[in-house]
Order: sequence, then C-alpha cells, then structure tokens
Amino acid sequence: MAFTDIAVQKRFSIKNTDKETLAKWFELLATGRLLDDRAPNYLKQAIGWSYHAPYAGHDGIQLAIGQVFDKETDHLYPYYRDLLTTFSAGMSAEEIILNGISKDTDVAGGGRHMSNHFAKPEWNIHNVSSCTGNHTLHASGTGRAIKKYKHKGVVISSQGESSVSEGYVYEAINGASNEQLPVIFVFQDNGYGISVPKKDQTANRKVANNFSGFKNLRIIHCNGKDVFDSMNAMHEAKEWAIENSMPVIVQANCVRIHSHSNSDRHDLYRDDYELNYVNEYDPLAKYRRLLLRYKRFTEEELMEMESRAKETVKAAHKKGIAAPDPDPGSIHDFVIGPEYKSEKYPDGTHHFDGPKKKLIEGINETLKAEFRHNPDTFIWGQDIANKEKGGIFNVSKGMQQEFGIERVFNAPIAEDFIMGTANGMSRFNKKIRIVVEGAEFADYFWPAMEQFVETTHDYWRTKGQESPNITVRLASGGYIGGGLYHSQTIEGALTTFPGTRVVYPSFADDAAGLLRTAMRSEGMTVFMEPKALYNAPIAATPVPDDFEVPFGKARVRREGKDLSIFTYGNTTHMCLEVAEQLAKNKGVSIEVIDLRSLLPLDEEAILQSVQKTNKALIVHEDKVFAGFGGEVAAMISEKAFEYLDGPVRRVGSTFTPVGFNRILEKAILPNAEKIEKAVSELLDY
Repeated sequence: MAFTDIAVQKRFSIKNTDKETLAKWFELLATGRLLDDRAPNYLKQAIGWSYHAPYAGHDGIQLAIGQVFDKETDHLYPYYRDLLTTFSAGMSAEEIILNGISKDTDVAGGGRHMSNHFAKPEWNIHNVSSCTGNHTLHASGTGRAIKKYKHKGVVISSQGESSVSEGYVYEAINGASNEQLPVIFVFQDNGYGISVPKKDQTANRKVANNFSGFKNLRIIHCNGKDVFDSMNAMHEAKEWAIENSMPVIVQANCVRIHSHSNSDRHDLYRDDYELNYVNEYDPLAKYRRLLLRYKRFTEEELMEMESRAKETVKAAHKKGIAAPDPDPGSIHDFVIGPEYKSEKYPDGTHHFDGPKKKLIEGINETLKAEFRHNPDTFIWGQDIANKEKGGIFNVSKGMQQEFGIERVFNAPIAEDFIMGTANGMSRFNKKIRIVVEGAEFADYFWPAMEQFVETTHDYWRTKGQESPNITVRLASGGYIGGGLYHSQTIEGALTTFPGTRVVYPSFADDAAGLLRTAMRSEGMTVFMEPKALYNAPIAATPVPDDFEVPFGKARVRREGKDLSIFTYGNTTHMCLEVAEQLAKNKGVSIEVIDLRSLLPLDEEAILQSVQKTNKALIVHEDKVFAGFGGEVAAMISEKAFEYLDGPVRRVGSTFTPVGFNRILEKAILPNAEKIEKAVSELLDY
C-alpha cells in the first residue's frame, strides 16, 4: 500500500525547541541568504557565478534537509538550487563561494562543473549534473547498496517539482518502491519550471500525488517555507525510511521569490500581485518574526547573529577571491579511472594450447571467475536470471544459482534505470564492481543514453573523486536476421564520448581477457559482444583461466606485407577468410589487425602496420558513413600519409538501417565478397 498524508509527529515548534538550536538555525538561514543574495554580484563583476538559481523561498525545507543529513551514515544528492541545503549539511561559506566562482579548490570538482552545483563527495554530498532530476536514479542505486550491505543510513534526493515530469524520475521511484529502498525523494515545489507554470507539467496540483498508487511508498506533505513543519517532515521521513527500509516522498510547498536564475526575467511572466505575494511569504522573515514574537530572542541578539553572518561571508569571499584558478594544462587529468594492469599478459597474447572454448563460454566463465575473485561484484539486467535461463542468449547462465539473488538479479525493462542505478550503487564504495546488461540488444541501449552520457563525465567533473566502476555488456551486431533493434551495432556513437572505454572482441580468448580487465579496472567500459559469434566455431579458441587483455592493444591475427586490414568484431573472421583465399589463389600477403579495443585505440600498432604494407583497408560492420572507421582513416591520413601508396579505403554497412529479411540484410552488411573486391581494387591502385 501507499502511505499518503500520514500525520507527522510534531517534535519541533517555536515553543519546545531549545534556544541553542534555534540560534544555530537562524545563523544558517541568515548566512545562506547572504550568500544567495551575493551570488549575482559576482556575475556583474565578471568574477564568476555565471549561473545562479536563488533558493530564497525554499529556506525551510532546505535547512531541514541539511540538518537531518549525517555525513557519516547518509548520502545526499542535491540539485542546483540547493545552496542552503548543502550549507546546512556542513559545507562552509568558503566552499560555497569557491564553487560559485569556479576555483581550482572547489571541493565539488575544481571548477569543472557549472556553478551552483554544490557537492562534497568526501562527505557523501554527491556531485550532480545539470540534467534535471536524473540523480534520482543514482539515489535509488545508492539506496540499493545501503540495503544490500545492511548499512544504517538513508539517501536523500532533492529536486524541483517540474523535473518530476522526466520519465527517469518515475523509473527511479518505481524501482525504489519495488526494491523497498531507504530513499527520501524531496520535491521542492515552487510552482514553476523556469517560466512554465505547474499546471502545464501535471494534472495534480501536488505532483507527489502522481505516485499515490505506488506500493511501499510513503508520501508526506509539508510547508517548505516553514522551518518547523519542514524539520518535522524530514525527521519523520528519515526515521520511517530507515525503520521500514522503504522510500518516502516529501513534497514541500515553497515559493520562488526571485527569477529562476540570473538568465531569467520573472517579471515577464509574473504579475505584480504574485511578486508581492511571494515576498510576503519570505521564510527567513517569518522565522525571524517568530523568534521575536515568542520572545525566544531579542532584536539585539538577532542583529548580533546577523552581524556574525556578514563577517562569515566577508571572510569567505576574501579567501575565495585569493584561491587559485584551474590550470588549463589539467584538462586531460581524470578523464577516466585507472585501468587494471596485467603483469602476466602485458601484450594481451598467450601460447596456451588447451581445449577450445566458444566465445559465449569465455564470457560466462570469466564472469563467474571474477565474481569469485571479488565478492563485491554485482550483475543485473533484463531477463538475466530466471530459473535456468541466464539472459536471452544464456550468457549469464548459472550465475544466480552460484552467487545468489543478492548479487545476480533481474532489472525492470527500463534501460535508463539499469544504467543510472549502476552509477549510484558504484558510488557507495570504490571496491564495488558492477556489470550490467545495458540492454538485451545493443540497439535497445538508446533509452539508456541519458545515463550513459551522465556516467561518462562523472570522474572528470569530480576530479577523480567519484568513479563509476561499471562494465556495460551489449549484445551487438547482425548476421542473425534480427532486423531493426536486433541487428545494429552502435560503437560509432559510443566512442564519441570521453570517459568510457569501448572494446569489441572477435575471439573467445580476447572476450575473456578484455572482460577480466574491464571488471578489475576503475571507470566504465562498454563491452560489445558480437552475438553472431557466441556459439560460432570460428570464434572458439583456447582460453587460459587467468587471461587478461590490456586496453588499447591491438592483436595481429595474420602477418602480411602487401596490405593492412584493420577490423574488429564479426568482420574479423571475414577478413581472415579473404586474406587466406588471396594468399592461396594469388600469392597476396595481407596483414589482418584485430583492433579489439576501440577506445583507447592502439595507434602505434596501426601506424606500424601501415608503414610496413603501405596500404590500408578498414573493415567493420557499422555504417561506412560516420562509422568508427572514419576516425581510424583520419588518423592514418594524418600520421602516416607519407607511407601510403593508395587511398585509405573502408568497407562497412550501407547508410541504411539493417533490414529483417535475409536478402536485405545481405545487401546491407559487409561480407567476404565485398571485402575481397575492396582489397583487389586497393592492391591494383
């Protein structure tokens, strides 16, 4: 059942709260408001803070969020308006200013992220991106880790009411409800999404009520302008979430006193009556009046605290201005986490003569071996663990039976949720390694792209403080008669993003070795599996039990001197077939380089081969136009032009989707005949 509008225990009030606590809250409110009001002045002086979303009008709920947060046990995901939230949670005025003016010593990420994105990862105040509301998925993932590790704490995710319109917010709350996770989702409702009124966002006046039918979910409404109502709601939410291990939504009704941000003019869409109304409901002014009316403080005492607040901000400003700016030479630091280095197999080759294993066996056995190696390894995805079935292709077969449902489990059919919760769970502890089947087929990964992009820049924008240690498995490619959403390959798009690795093996041993390296490394790796080769005898090889393949290291599959072919995945075997036939029938010596790692790419191996053969052909399954081969061709043309005795040629799919009918598929995808034609033309050039 859903628990909606259950009465909240009134533990805090103007009468029964001790004076020391009331004073602490007042100083936080006063100092926070000074910072909030001061921020636009930095922009006017061209010092920084070029984006500022004022929180004034949200004071009660933001103070309460920060006060219930415990950095020793909890995790906090603030949004861009949460200046007071993070200040109340313990960040200093100096740290707030350093973020606002994008200094190198900004604890959120050293000026790499947009101003007003306050964070302190070492305190579990997480660095959240500008993609509104997407951190709800991370919060659910962290909540999953809290539950699985039986940790005594809660996750707090904060956002505006308009961002709840995003589909991934529903995925996050649905998942938290289904898994019964201790996550508090705070909706700070000020009635506007920039200039868009709430009525254009949702039919419900209170957006939290959109979730009233969710099981295992409690919904609490409070006055976000009122300090005491907000405190009571947040304390009740935290206690209930921990005690019941279930999610809570806290809807806090606020007002937005100023424009959405310093690039917005609210006088263009709000009339004078409304502007006067929101100023009258200023939470700070109300709290100050209460302290005086109930004689908890004198005017002199409040003025003294306000004077201290001014001195705090003045001192913070002085330190902030003197702080160093980011070094432009540091832009290549922290693009991706450090990879695992192999000592036994530094070049990713072996001379093992054991029995041959299919590519699907190499992946399955490596997954199991790494799960035994690291007990903090988890895997989930769609349809991967149900009785004797292990994924649509049975790649994960037997894993749940051996490692249990706590480590191997099904996810909803929600690719963004799969990726986003992987990011959030990996943030809980750096020893955690996560493998996700990002989609049942690579073509279905597009719904997850929002979270994929988000994950690619986490490490960079936090200066290495938060590393998503995730391996994303994608069954890729055609030659199975699958058609749309079942036969495309998408590495051409994925390799355009810094902050991830992309590998694409062709043989069982490389699949096993690359997977082991991916699962032991920090950072994200996309592991693309050519599904047409899962059980193909041509891809079967001996596989050492401990085999490891480094990233960025190509493999010479066949040596030659007349022409170089650079390839990967399904087309590797076609290229080898063509090379063998031409050697046999025409005495042509063709070198076949299996790239296997696309990002990073082994430029050295490519250039050495071109220098030897003087002719280059790039073959891959993806489309020629805008395909990954274009990047390889450009690199060869730029760095090995003087060695070329002909144009760099490419063979790939036509610039069309991959059709379902086998006749259409054959016309679209590359094959041995098309490769041989290109080789012959290039040799004759």
